[in-house]
Amino acid sequence: MIISWPILAQFFTALFCLFFWARRDIQRILSLVGSFAALASAIGLLLQVQEAGIQVMQLGNWPSFAGIVLVADLFSAIMVLITAFMGLMIALYAISDIESGQEAFGYHALYHFMLLGVTGSFLTGDLFNLFVWFEIMLVSSFVLLSLQGNRPQIEGGMKYVILNMLASLTFLSAIGLLFSVTGTVNMADIARQLEVVAPQYPTLIIALAMMFTLAFGMKSAVFPLFGWLPASYHTPPTAVTTIFGALLTKVGVYAMIRVYTLIFNQLDTLNYTLTALLLISAFTMVVGVFGAVSQFGFRRLLSFHIISQIGYLIMGLAVFTVASIAGTIFFMVHVILAKAALFLVSGIVKQLTGTNDLKQLGGFYNNNMALSMLFFIPAMALAGIPPLSGFWAKFAIIKAALESGSYWIVGVGLFVSMLTLYSMVKIWTYVFMRARPEAYDKPLEPMAVNDRWLRWTPTILIGGLTVLMGIYAGPLMALSTEAAEQLMAPAQYIGVVLGGAG
Repeated sequence: MIISWPILAQFFTALFCLFFWARRDIQRILSLVGSFAALASAIGLLLQVQEAGIQVMQLGNWPSFAGIVLVADLFSAIMVLITAFMGLMIALYAISDIESGQEAFGYHALYHFMLLGVTGSFLTGDLFNLFVWFEIMLVSSFVLLSLQGNRPQIEGGMKYVILNMLASLTFLSAIGLLFSVTGTVNMADIARQLEVVAPQYPTLIIALAMMFTLAFGMKSAVFPLFGWLPASYHTPPTAVTTIFGALLTKVGVYAMIRVYTLIFNQLDTLNYTLTALLLISAFTMVVGVFGAVSQFGFRRLLSFHIISQIGYLIMGLAVFTVASIAGTIFFMVHVILAKAALFLVSGIVKQLTGTNDLKQLGGFYNNNMALSMLFFIPAMALAGIPPLSGFWAKFAIIKAALESGSYWIVGVGLFVSMLTLYSMVKIWTYVFMRARPEAYDKPLEPMAVNDRWLRWTPTILIGGLTVLMGIYAGPLMALSTEAAEQLMAPAQYIGVVLGGAG
C-alpha cells in the first residue's frame, strides 16, 4: 500500500485545493501540508524498497498483465523522493513568488496535479498509464506556464504544448504498434513477450525503439527537438520555471532509461539505437551549452543549460553499462538540485532589482555576500568543480565512457564542461563581481521578512545538498550503483511484477 501514498498525497492535496478555491490562505497551508506528506511517504517508500526489494501493487486485484500496476524499484523510488523534496521546497518558495491573481486561478491545485503526473510517471508499471500520467503532467504544466496570460507566456506555452502533443501522439502510436505484436501494455510482460517476438520482427522492434526515443526525446528536449524549452521556460514566475527545469525534462529521460533497460535491451536493437543516442547526446550537449554562453538573460541562460545537462544523461544511457547508468542516476539527482538552486537565486536577484538582464546587473558580491555564495556553490557544482556533486557525477559517466572505449564522447563532454564553467563565470562576473552600470544603479527593492524567509530557506537547503552530495558521494554512488544493477538485470523486476509479489 505504501507505494500508492506519494500519489495519493499529491492527488488529495490538489483536490482539497480545488475545494478551497476562494481561500488562498487555506490553499497555501494545504500545499505545504500535502508536500510534507508526499515527502514523508516518499522517504518511507525508499526505505521499504531498500529493505524488502521491488514493491508492486495491483490496482483492483487484477492480474498484472491485464490491470493497472504500480511498481517501485530503487530507481523509481529515488526519483519519487527527489520529486517530493523539490515539491516541498518550491511550494514554500511559491508563497512569496506567486501573485495573488495566479493563486486565484488555481495555481496550487495545478501545481500538485503536475506533481501527481510526475510521481505517477515514476511509479507506473505499464506504458498506457505512463501516457496518461504524461498527459496529466502536460495539461497542468501548460496552464501553469501561461497562467499570467501575457504575450511571451502564451507564445512560449503554445510552442511547449504543440511539440509535447506531437510527442504524445508519437508515444501513443508506438504503444499501439507494440501492443499489436505483444498483446500487452504491461512493461514487464512486454519484456517477456519480446524475448519471443523480437527475433521474428527485428526491423519493427528497432523502429519502435526509435519511435519511443523520438517521443521521449521531445519531452526531454534533446537535439534537435529542444526549441520549445528556451522559448518557454524563462517566461513564467521563478517557482514555476524552477520546478519545470528540475523535473519535467527528467521524466522523459527516466522513461527512456526504463524502456531501454527493460524492453529494448536485446543486443540487435541496441547495436543500432545506442549509436544514435550517443550522437544525439553529443549534439544536445554542444548546442545547449553554445546557446547558454550566447545569452544575456539570467533565466534564459540557465534554460539552455537544462538542454546541455540532458545531453550528459543521454550519454550515460548510450554507454549502457552498470557504471554509466549509475553515474546517470547520480547525475540526474545532482542536476535537479544544482539547477533548481540557480533558478531560485535568479528569482531573488529579480525580486531585488526588477530585472534578470545580465547587462543591467552587478555589485552583488559587495552588497550581498550570502546571495553570492548561494549562487557560487551550485554554479561550481553544475560546472563539475571538485569536491561538489557535479564533479563526481561527471567523473562517473566519463569514467564509464572511457572504460567502454567511447573516447570521442568523453572529449565532447569535457569540452562542454569547460564552456559550462565559462557561462557560470560569465554570470558571476556580470551579476556579482563588477559594479552595476551607472544607468541602472539604484537602491535594491526592499524584501519583507516573510518574503526573505520563504525565498532563502529553500534556496539554502537545495544549495546545501549539492555540497552534501559531494561529501557523501561514496554511499550515494553505491545506492545509484545498486539501482543501476536492478535496471541492467531486469529479470527480478519482471519476476516480481508478473509473479504478483511485493
